[in-house]
Formats: sequence, C-alpha cells, structure tokens
Amino acid sequence: MPDDGPAGRGLIDTSVVIELDRVDPQQLPLQIAVAAITLAELAAGPLATDDLAERARRQERLQLTEATFDAVPFDADCARAYGRVYAETLAAGRKARGRRAIDLLIAATALAADLPLYTANPSDFNGLETLIRVSPIETAQARQSAD
Repeated sequence: MPDDGPAGRGLIDTSVVIELDRVDPQQLPLQIAVAAITLAELAAGPLATDDLAERARRQERLQLTEATFDAVPFDADCARAYGRVYAETLAAGRKARGRRAIDLLIAATALAADLPLYTANPSDFNGLETLIRVSPIETAQARQSAD
C-alpha cells in the first residue's frame, strides 16, 4: 500500500480517539471516520474503572465522539473482510482471538470501507499491510514513552 501522507478520508482507531485532543491535526486525514466497533470499545470504558473521575472522563469522551463523528457500521461487507483480516493475521503467525479481536474488527471495517487506518498502536496491525494502509500517529503518550 502506498504511503503518500494524510488521505482525504481515513478511519481512526480507538487509540487515536482517546488521544485526539493531543494529536497534531496534520497527522490526520482531512475527513475522519470512526468504526462502530470503536464506539463499542468506548462504551465499555466507563464500566471498566471504579474511579468516578475517570469514569466521567471516559463517558464524556464517548459522548463527544458520538456527537462528532458518524460511525462506519460493522455490516455484512465488514464481516466478509474480517475473514480476510483473520486469515492474514494467522498467516503472519499472530493471534487473532481474545483482546486482539477488537483491533481486527476495526481493521476489517477499514478494509471494507476502503479507508486507511490511523492508529497510535501500529504494531497491533502488523501483518495486515497487504490489505490496509496503516498510518502511525504520534501521540503525546508515545512521545513521553520515547523520552
């Protein structure tokens, strides 16, 4: 897949949504899409913590994301694309089940919608380069880890 800079439209994964206010906009596509699967991940976020302040931050992030972006649905085309993503993941010698399944569903959404995938965790999509264009995004958290 060619890497010719930011695309006109692209799918951002959950890692980018979480850090969106700390991402340089020049790293992002001109039109941002999110997968319905990302909304599902964000909906689970407030339930995954007992810290009330963190729960409120996660709920606010979910609501802001829902209000800002139209979600790309996970439909029959995505389900078929998931088969290709799953097979490619196994062929690369990587696991395709468990916690990794969410990332693969997001990748299948990008594949079915013919959109590049923008992520702060590009290694989550190793082995899928022949199917989708994965565009790494540098986040404030990644910069702090490098220091």
